[in-house]
Amino acid sequence: MANSLTADTLGLNGPLGERATLLQISSGFCAPCRAARGLLARVAETTAGVRHVDIDVAHHAALAEQLIIRQTPTVLLLGPDGTVLARHEGVPRLAAVRELLDRLAPTGA
Repeated sequence: MANSLTADTLGLNGPLGERATLLQISSGFCAPCRAARGLLARVAETTAGVRHVDIDVAHHAALAEQLIIRQTPTVLLLGPDGTVLARHEGVPRLAAVRELLDRLAPTGA
């Protein structure tokens, strides 16, 4: 698995989140992916320094292979430097995402 991901590697306009990036690997017709997208977007909108990025596995097959994506959605919590800090397969629970952000990337850290 990649040690560190960059905005360029992910094909992003703009940088990774200052505090953390919630990287979601999705597929086009995945209902759980839509649920995860809404939840993670809400977390990013309400949490300073956190960015949500959703990439489609079909358009990023090499990256998905490198990250060993076995199901969608898969969510990776990236630190500010792009290091993968945590991984979750399936739709995460809101409380679990917030707790993970607080534990791994506290405000002001």
